Amino acid sequence: MTTADTPSAPFTELVDLASRLLGAGVVATNEDTFADAENLLVAKPAEFRPHTFGHKGQIMDGWESKRRRGVSADRPHPTDEDHDWAVVRLGAAGVIRGVVVDTAHFTGNYPESASVEAVSVPGHPSPEELRDADWTTVVPRTPLKGDTAHEFAVADGTRYTHVRLNIFPDGGVARLRVHGEVLPDPRDLAGLTFDLAAQEFGGVAEAASDRYFSSPHNLNAPGRASVMGDGWETRRRRDKANDWVRIALAGGGEVLAVEVDTSYFVGNAPGWADLLGFDASTGADPADGEWFELLPRTRLQPDTRHRFRLAAGRPVTHVRINVYPDGGLARLRLTGRLTEDGLAALALRWFDALPAAEAGAALTGAGLAADEAAALTAARPLAGQPSEAPAVTVVRKLLAD
Repeated sequence: MTTADTPSAPFTELVDLASRLLGAGVVATNEDTFADAENLLVAKPAEFRPHTFGHKGQIMDGWESKRRRGVSADRPHPTDEDHDWAVVRLGAAGVIRGVVVDTAHFTGNYPESASVEAVSVPGHPSPEELRDADWTTVVPRTPLKGDTAHEFAVADGTRYTHVRLNIFPDGGVARLRVHGEVLPDPRDLAGLTFDLAAQEFGGVAEAASDRYFSSPHNLNAPGRASVMGDGWETRRRRDKANDWVRIALAGGGEVLAVEVDTSYFVGNAPGWADLLGFDASTGADPADGEWFELLPRTRLQPDTRHRFRLAAGRPVTHVRINVYPDGGLARLRLTGRLTEDGLAALALRWFDALPAAEAGAALTGAGLAADEAAALTAARPLAGQPSEAPAVTVVRKLLAD
């Protein structure tokens, strides 16, 4: 757990898989009489306005259930079944690295404890199908405090599609954040051109020279910026250097077009920008390896979406946008396609992270016999094995073709 004086855990720098911007939503809850469960996913921090009453009491910016009255003389203490819950469809399926359960402004009505479960159900399951699924506890039942952002690191490499927040026995939670690494289904991306840098496909702003005014994660966030604060902005430089952001792409691919968007940056847009690429598929480290030019240094205009076509060339796994000398960008978009090797590498990472039953079903669905699928599933992880290994060859061909 943290307070305002305690540094955030590193996982909070990762993408919020439960963000509405990515398409997350509350698909079911057993109880939200006082405040809607959908409030759990609101992007901004919870607010509190005293003495704002509706027909059901103080209006709270969060999820709040009614008081339970199930305790009787012969059962003075609630059982584990006497609790409230909300099921959230993640906006992007991925590996969960940490969860934040925030009870902001709930002081006399927060839950005594909470737990979080996760499950992977492909497609578009109904609430009934999710109820009967095989859920895994990723955050065990833990006591909560009022008006506190509780941070829980998760050590589980499985790819999940949904989470369930359980509160005991009842009460209110302001926000739920599920931070992790987006891991898309490679079968959905094969043969397509898309934004290789986008968060929804697994792009991550790994490093930045400066994040004084706003986060570099805004650069590859979904949708267009609506105000200047939705972008990435640096402080004013007083030296001869420049600012930059490094982004790991969804996978190794060819960048065919770039959009450098300075929307809403009127008096503080950079004067120029260039784009460099890096191929880490050989094992080189982007932190100290040799980068190559994708877009030469180009003059930028304020409050403008700049679009540039690029010649198809060397594959890249990372890009670095350099701005000169400083300033802000609203968005960076990189339209491209995965290479054959990039798609295969993504397929192996995805396959390794699936629950065993789902991994086997993916192989049999691709035409493999059930016994062979079971043997390949048992041989995981495959991502670290030599590319010529028989198991790796089979999975690459089945899932990436």
